[in-house]
Amino acid sequence: MGKIKVLVVDDSAVVRQSLSHILNSDSNIEVIGVASDPFVAVKKISKQVPDVITLDVEMPRMDGITFLQRIMSQHPIPVVIISSLTAKGSEMAIRALESGAVDIIQKNMLSVDTFSENSQQIIDVVKAAGKSVIRRKARLQHADKIPVTESRSNLTVTSNKIIAIGASTGGTEAIKTVLEQMPVDCPGIVIVQHMPEVFTRSFAERLNSLCKIEVKEAEDGDSILRGRALIAPGNYHMEVRRSGSKYYVHIRDGESVNRHRPSVDVLFHSVARYAGKNAVGVIMTGMGGDGAKGLLTMHEAGAFTIAQDEKSSVVYGMPKEAVKIGAVKKIASLNSITQHTLSSINYKMI
Repeated sequence: MGKIKVLVVDDSAVVRQSLSHILNSDSNIEVIGVASDPFVAVKKISKQVPDVITLDVEMPRMDGITFLQRIMSQHPIPVVIISSLTAKGSEMAIRALESGAVDIIQKNMLSVDTFSENSQQIIDVVKAAGKSVIRRKARLQHADKIPVTESRSNLTVTSNKIIAIGASTGGTEAIKTVLEQMPVDCPGIVIVQHMPEVFTRSFAERLNSLCKIEVKEAEDGDSILRGRALIAPGNYHMEVRRSGSKYYVHIRDGESVNRHRPSVDVLFHSVARYAGKNAVGVIMTGMGGDGAKGLLTMHEAGAFTIAQDEKSSVVYGMPKEAVKIGAVKKIASLNSITQHTLSSINYKMI
């Protein structure tokens, strides 16, 4: 395979220069052009189609969301969003992921002070995008598989079962698909999605507005309850702990694991230790091997383990590694993961 050809689209000359410098430092990536706005980008694409586009969502003349939607409707190309840490920036980034972007890079990662620390992570994100499978997405409702439940209520009974989910590139939409099908009284769910700090809160708030269950960014000490999903905050590891019959989460700092913080492996290892056979582990779309060893530990502890299949994965990396080491009990398509998860704990779909 040749070099991954990248088009950088950003209204800031500093960002264009910094990002180009970082990406060109890797022998497997080539920045074939830069554009100050979507109109210039269109002209560049007409001459040479890139493998990946990096795109600022806040630009003059045409915002990145509109440009992204046009790309996906006409000529789908993997897009990585470059976003500020402002509330508006994070909200637009989540909208961009819903519109087909595959990942997010924080704009502050491009600063000179943090260049050496973050450059490899930026390169990894672009490489993952280069390997991703982009599809024009038609929203499928699968009404026959969605549980019929009452509206969301505040449930206070702690779950005896735990569902642990890990994902990376392409995971935001995959997680949304799984959670939208969850019934209001499903077992408590803990999730690690590789995503920068701040964006996880916007992601959780968006899911909370769409799902029957409660979805929130996890805080240290949050109880794992039926009908609630907790998403690990960006830049912090999340572990499951147990006090008597009650489960809760511990949010902590610490070294990156598999170059990630939060790490799926950290979550899965803790679930294996404290929940054992009372857990279900789900590993989904993403590049690399984070989560594979943790899922194997869960499997060995008696948990039911599921991997998303290659056909429905944006990047078949993390699930592939888990399957390879014998960590997976069931390989399932994205649209059937919820059903298999609930069936494994004998939850009756209405």
